[in-house]
Amino acid sequence: MSKVRSSNLGYPRIGENREWKKALEQFWAGKLEKKEFLEQIEKIRLQHLEKQKNQGIDLIPVGDFSLYDHVLDTAVMFGIVPKRFEYDGGKVSLDTYFDIARGTKGAVASEMTKWFNTNYHYIVPELDGAVPTLVENRPLQFYKEAKQQLGIDGKPVILGPVTFVKLSKGYKENETKAVVDQFVPLYADILRELQEEGVEWVQIDEPILSTTISKEDLSLLGEVYQTLHKAAPNVKVILQMYFDSVEYYEDVVSLPVQGIGLDFVHDRGQNLAALKKHGFPEDKVLAAGVIDGRNIWRARLDDKDAILAEITEIVSKNQLIIQPSSSLLHVPVTVKSEETLNDVLKDALSFADEKLHEIVILTKGLQNGKESIGKEITASIEAVQTLNESSFRNNIQVQEAIQNLHTYQAEREAVFNVRQGIQEKAFQLPLLPTTTIGSFPQTQEVRKQRLKWRKGELTDAAYGEYIKAEIKKWIEIQEDLGLDVFVHGEFERTDMVEFFGEKLEGFQFTKFGWVQSYGSRCVKPPLIYGDVSFKEAMTVEETVYAQSLTDKPVKGMLTGPITILNWSFVRDDIARNEVTNQIALALRKEVEELEKNGIKMIQVDEPAIREGLPLKRENRDSYLNAAVYAFKLATTSVQNDTQIHTHMCYSDFKEIIDAIKALDADVISIETSRSHGELIYAFEENTYDKGIGLGVYDIHSPRVPKIEELTRNIDRALQVLDPKLFWINPDCGLKTRGINETVAALEVMIEAAKQTREKIGAKYTLNV
Repeated sequence: MSKVRSSNLGYPRIGENREWKKALEQFWAGKLEKKEFLEQIEKIRLQHLEKQKNQGIDLIPVGDFSLYDHVLDTAVMFGIVPKRFEYDGGKVSLDTYFDIARGTKGAVASEMTKWFNTNYHYIVPELDGAVPTLVENRPLQFYKEAKQQLGIDGKPVILGPVTFVKLSKGYKENETKAVVDQFVPLYADILRELQEEGVEWVQIDEPILSTTISKEDLSLLGEVYQTLHKAAPNVKVILQMYFDSVEYYEDVVSLPVQGIGLDFVHDRGQNLAALKKHGFPEDKVLAAGVIDGRNIWRARLDDKDAILAEITEIVSKNQLIIQPSSSLLHVPVTVKSEETLNDVLKDALSFADEKLHEIVILTKGLQNGKESIGKEITASIEAVQTLNESSFRNNIQVQEAIQNLHTYQAEREAVFNVRQGIQEKAFQLPLLPTTTIGSFPQTQEVRKQRLKWRKGELTDAAYGEYIKAEIKKWIEIQEDLGLDVFVHGEFERTDMVEFFGEKLEGFQFTKFGWVQSYGSRCVKPPLIYGDVSFKEAMTVEETVYAQSLTDKPVKGMLTGPITILNWSFVRDDIARNEVTNQIALALRKEVEELEKNGIKMIQVDEPAIREGLPLKRENRDSYLNAAVYAFKLATTSVQNDTQIHTHMCYSDFKEIIDAIKALDADVISIETSRSHGELIYAFEENTYDKGIGLGVYDIHSPRVPKIEELTRNIDRALQVLDPKLFWINPDCGLKTRGINETVAALEVMIEAAKQTREKIGAKYTLNV
């Protein structure tokens, strides 16, 4: 009888109760010795493997677990350590590993950016002429551990050489092949050692194949995998793609590997169409990603079974592996912990553990016939239909507003040059005005008071007074520092999306639905499960109170519609653009409430615009046009003397510079500190004629920057940007930093601004 196998691509690292995060942060704080830390981490890692084994997964990934980031893991496996960390060869120490990710007092951390179009951040490898060496075979270590400790014959997971190099920096594009060629022998060594150990299956991730790649890259992939096949012919390699359809399907399925892993969820139907049109090699397995690895909705198993039926018309069952569309890194661990959710919603959810169960069910159905999983299919249909037919998804007022979008103004009354003159007179700011991005340190005491309030141990009034006291304290600190534009500090907010989701209709929050964003930073994305609408003012009280304490302008702080969408788990029964516009209309009312209450600077942050960019270039314009429209729908009903700010972070902006301009924000702030000013090149080639602040220091590192670093960053930016339009600010919010380091860093930043004003001020007329 032919055997259909089940597989997983990767499991969440953080644990059901974020045990992984807690262990990391205790170790960093010196509360855990290295030995105890590593023992705790090993226990967590083995528990995750055992859970997958108990679920009945046939091919269990090993080596997907990480202490910080899988791209950083790959870099240090090859001894790729930036020179500033004074690495002298051999296995990279744990301290150096974390220094690369987090920085030290004497060395800036490596750049961090988004993993394709997700909200996960990876550490960008810095090649810079380094000669790679295999200093440890991580996949082999994890394979041995799983086999020896749990009897699991695992499937080692490795980030492929072409994707790894493409995600790195420190070389020229025309050097790609030469750089990849340096790594290929090392990958061959890894596979040879795995072969000697008796490993049957290896998963090599090449998600770069789901982007728009060149024929040269495709040719390079062919050479790479031919070499690897010759090096270890007895290891069965699954070449794994995800997040979109594979580019050059016919060429890819012909590569010298034993398996092809395709995403049949986020491919927009193109992988299935290519499979039907071109067929599939009889000597390979197809690892079919039919369960959504990036969203949290329960699958209608009849729909998934129908897709598999179409696939098995072309691919025989013994060639088929059933799996998620991507690693389950991007979803929470388990629904079973969510005891407070209403049954209609809870029954329609599926987190990592539930997705593995869905995979096992589908595998069983394909193996034994559809009738063998009839009860499970019926239950999935009923759960999804019940939610779709509920009042949550049938708000007539919201749906009518979306149908009548043409009646809403989506352009500012005056063009920027006119608004700029009006705003200069209104605000009277100096040259190179200083500000921050929004949040100030959320201390342990702030979190403690919030938790007491949420538990009912603190009344609304008492909690409100506590928040006011924090706001007052930080308004006074900003006055003492001499900042030009203030913020209220966001002490009432846990997360920039969660806060708004809790106050809008159509959102629901989980208790344990955490996912990793970067390092130990975990976020709990809201679930957009119904029609979104405005209930009441969300930010007015705190912002107006802060403004009452100072004559300096205080920015109202909102999160933009695209970021709320991209940082949430979004309902999948209607188009994402429709959900975005629902959010934009709700935020539009909040913007109007702030303005009505005297707040004349309003920042609507959109850090996630770039991360939602489709991987295929041909799909990007439509996405960006929709994003720009939603931002303008939310922000353009204000008067000309109201200044609209926005913020973006950790992205390659060069390819979306036109969209940034089209947002028509009066001031935009953009992270550039970790990328060491590389973003500035985008503005050398593209004139930007609106207010802009390029973050002058990295808030993700605990180190206080030196004034020479900041003045250098400012001077570099002013070579390509108009000083009259330039703002000085950190690269992101200061929520995660300590109070002393925040104040010290801002003192340096403000002094750098003063020194630069003195250097260039004679050339300009200041508005003071």
